[in-house]
Parts: sequence; structure tokens; C-alpha cells
Amino acid sequence: MTTLLPTYADVEAAARRLEGVAHRTPVMRSRTLDRLTRATLFFKCEHFQRAGSFKFRGAYNALATLPEAERRRGVLTYSSGNHAQALALAGRLLGVRVTVVMPQNAPEVKRAATAGYGAEIVLYDPEQITREELGRRLAAERGLTIIPPYDHPQIVAGQGTAARELLEEVKSLDVLLVPCGGGGLLSGSALSARALAPRCRVIGVEPERADDATRSFRTGRLHRVHNPDTIADGARTPSLGEVTFPLVRQYVDDMVTVSETAILQAMYVLWERLKLVVEPTGALPLAALLENRVAVKGRQVGLILSGGNVDLRRAATLFAELNQPPELPPSV
Repeated sequence: MTTLLPTYADVEAAARRLEGVAHRTPVMRSRTLDRLTRATLFFKCEHFQRAGSFKFRGAYNALATLPEAERRRGVLTYSSGNHAQALALAGRLLGVRVTVVMPQNAPEVKRAATAGYGAEIVLYDPEQITREELGRRLAAERGLTIIPPYDHPQIVAGQGTAARELLEEVKSLDVLLVPCGGGGLLSGSALSARALAPRCRVIGVEPERADDATRSFRTGRLHRVHNPDTIADGARTPSLGEVTFPLVRQYVDDMVTVSETAILQAMYVLWERLKLVVEPTGALPLAALLENRVAVKGRQVGLILSGGNVDLRRAATLFAELNQPPELPPSV
């Protein structure tokens, strides 16, 4: 069966469902980083979203559009954390029971928050079984509907509302940089950009160690990775999906990858200079600028900071290992 791909009309419908439920997150500026990049930067702060990331948008939209009979039976997902938290919160708000299949090495802060929102957590060993395999088995046994982290039309539509808000506020973006894991945020953002700012170049950013989407984008053939060793845990997804792959291929202009050092440097800058507690995956767009992976001189650039659910002790350890923080111009 062919999955019906979402359109911008679905993003608009999601925005109506989310009005008054999701936060309209702020857009922040930094004159220091403008000087460094010689561009005008606009940071869409999704780490201020409910449950700490953009994922709440898609999770709530997916549950809100679920048939009543499926809501009563409950839903299941698999996630390293942000989608888990978002779906757990959406389930609590809508009265839907949520089960989450989560890897044993998921950040403790994300595991605790997911449990705090009322979800049942089922831990698994990624070396022994895939989350998709375990999820399908549990869903079949319990009669649950699977709401995947990104490969779902209503998830993509909900995620697209973040870029929609940014483009409503900043009407003349030349470039939009978006973190990419499974492609839900990237494909939803591209739908919004094509409708609201057709000349804006949409560019996905991945870690070099988890470059499956970049290879898929360039070759037109779906590539996969297995448990990539990157600090950007939100980008450890195995591949783009049946929904996101064709959308990325059709609407995204380019993909770039960044080093682990650049991710950590970007995170450091966001914390220290902008006072924004952003997780490694959320720092991917700024990392692309720090490594000069995208030409932005003289342009208006949007960066979606996708989340802020970070283990503070782990972050302190990572920052202590950063041998050379990036050099920035004086604050103005």
C-alpha cells in the first residue's frame, strides 16, 4: 500500500490543531554570530517547546487525528527520547495510553521525563534487536497503534509548523538550516518553505558519523546506518523513511554533514554566548556555519534549534573535553 504524502495544506491543518496547545516559540538573534558569519541569523528556539523539542508538534497532531477506537486502545512508539517525551505528553493531554520502546543507553534526562509524563517504558538492547522489530511485536500483542518518530504523514505535518511560524515572522529568508535525523522536521520544514518562501534554500544538516540521509539525498537510493557513534543522539536514526525520503528528495535543496567537534563547538557557543541550552542535535545548523559548510555571506538565514533535552552532567563532561572553543568576535 502506498502511503499518501502530506502537503502544505496538512501543515496548515496541523497549525490549527496546535493553536493554543503548542508554544509559539521565540526567534532569537545574535549580533556576535552575525558578525562571525557575515550573515543575518534567525534562531527558531524549539528547545522552548513543550516537552523540550519540536517533537511535541508532530506527536500531538498525530494523536489528535487518530480515530477514536485507536485512541482507546492506546499507542506505541520507539524513540531515544524527544519523540518519547512528546508523545507521552500528548497522550496525557488527550487521554491516550502511551507505550515507549527505548534503548538502554538513552539519555537519563529523556527517560525520566518520558516516565514523568505517564508513559510505560520498555527498554531494549540495540545490539540484540531493532526498535522497529520489538515495537511491531509489542504492538501486535497488545493491539496498539504505532506512532513512529518521523515516518508518518501527520508527524511530518506537525513538525512543519515550526518553520511555518519562522517564515511568518521572518518573511525574507534566503536559507533555512534544519537538523536531520529521520527527516520529519526537515521534510515538514521544506513543505512550509516551498509554500511561503519558494526562493529560500532548505538545507538539511547531519553528523558526519550519521550521514545516511545525505548519501540517500545524493544518490537517490535509501542508505542506512547502524547505531552511529555521534553525540547528536537525535540523529542516530537508521535511515529516512517511506514518507520522509521522497519529500526530502523533492523539496530539500541540499544536505551537508558536520564533524563531532563542530557540533560540540556550536553547542558551546549557544550555551555560553546566547544563553540557550540546546542539545547536540539542535546545534547542527550552527555547526554547519562554524565549519563553513554553507555559503551564507550577506544572506538572511534561519536556523531551527530543534531541542534542549540534554543531560547536564554529560554536557559538562563534553565541554571539559573541548580543547579549543571557537574564537568569536567581541560582543557588541
